[in-house]
Amino acid sequence: MKVALFGQFYHKNSETLIETLLDILKSKFVDIHVEDNFFTTIDGEKTIHYNTGDFKTFKELNSSFDLLITIGGDGTMLRAITYVHDLGVPIVGINTGRLGFLATIPRHKIENAIDDIITKNYHVSERSLLAITTSPENESLVKMNFALNEIAVSRKNTTSMITVETQLNGEYLTSYWADGLIIATPTGSTGYSLSCGGPVIMPAASNFVLTPIAPHNLSARPLVIPDSTEIKLKVSGRENNFLVSLDSRIATLDNSTLITIKKAPFKIKMIEPEDESFLDTLRKKLLWGEDKRN
Repeated sequence: MKVALFGQFYHKNSETLIETLLDILKSKFVDIHVEDNFFTTIDGEKTIHYNTGDFKTFKELNSSFDLLITIGGDGTMLRAITYVHDLGVPIVGINTGRLGFLATIPRHKIENAIDDIITKNYHVSERSLLAITTSPENESLVKMNFALNEIAVSRKNTTSMITVETQLNGEYLTSYWADGLIIATPTGSTGYSLSCGGPVIMPAASNFVLTPIAPHNLSARPLVIPDSTEIKLKVSGRENNFLVSLDSRIATLDNSTLITIKKAPFKIKMIEPEDESFLDTLRKKLLWGEDKRN
């Protein structure tokens, strides 16, 4: 079994976790590959004990990998999909962050989780993504033009609101007068969109949601749409440009730019333990039903 390990940051309290994970994988005779920048970071700390030959490093993934394990929070999972892209490599996250909606394996369950993965005692949740194209073309968005959580447009260098003219399948919907607009996947419905008043959508649902950010029109409400919808956006405002974010990646676009967003032609495979479900996560992470009267 060929496994890739990825992390964005190294936290002092993660050294035991990383050593434990490496020891477990080695004991299972797993072929371990650590992402190059992550290896440089942990190697520079001189706190992780390992032997030469325990693992190799990688800069890019390919289809020969059986699994990608992330060490961190949900942000690390979102960054990791830029390595997975359309390869179909399953991904699972060990949570060292806070909420952990995507990175679901807690520290104390690492060994059991690895055992379950090796024995294939898990289920795979396939998650839809969004893809963006712009006219004129923006170089920074050409190679990494996809997002697992959301694509959002927002104001830049101003306290004034922007106007986001929105079309669905070529038909005019409305012009949002707001701080911005979020287009979220079911996976992203529990993130930025939720904090702006958007609904929670089950991961398997074939929908996206449009959620305005602090709209001035109180009648502007989140809208759930089929994920087959093509969305076109045109932004205007007092400034000459605005921001577009794809999960955690940000680019600056001119107001003359026409944005097209639609469902990406591939999905991300996320491994989930057999004893975990999305509904369990809602209760644990969002405290659904947390009421002393129940």
